[in-house]
Amino acid sequence: MNLTTLVLMVVSAIPPCSFLAAQTPKSEAVYYADAYADHFGVPRALVRAIITQESGWNPVALSSKGAAGLMQLMPATAAEYGVRDPFTVTENLRGGVHYLADLLRHFHGETRLAVAAYYGAKHLDARRLSYSNPDVVAYVQSVRLRYRRELSTEAARNNRGQTGGQ
Repeated sequence: MNLTTLVLMVVSAIPPCSFLAAQTPKSEAVYYADAYADHFGVPRALVRAIITQESGWNPVALSSKGAAGLMQLMPATAAEYGVRDPFTVTENLRGGVHYLADLLRHFHGETRLAVAAYYGAKHLDARRLSYSNPDVVAYVQSVRLRYRRELSTEAARNNRGQTGGQ
């Protein structure tokens, strides 16, 4: 068992507390987002892009349609993934990243389709894996741009680490 798995097990055992969600600094949310991304085999940059798009890293975000938390989980999705309190950062991230990982597997790694499905594009399979709703198209394009930015930031961070921070 590696350290990330151990941390995730311990954090999952902590009872939820929505009050603490509002108090969680972004750096802590980033830490857990990265840990769950690694655990579920989803690119960190993609998880970060989805969170930025969905909630702007606001752990208590609530949409008019009822999507909640960092990853804006709908109540049915939250329940399906065992999220009791979507405003608890670790629960929301665990459920949201797990859901995203399942979508990526379902669409055989096709990020564009997984992101469209995450947004809520229905009937992707029935429409031969395409979508035309302007809201879905705009969402996928926005996440793609954020994903590219995150990848660039990640690459720069890795380059700085390899050169000793110079």
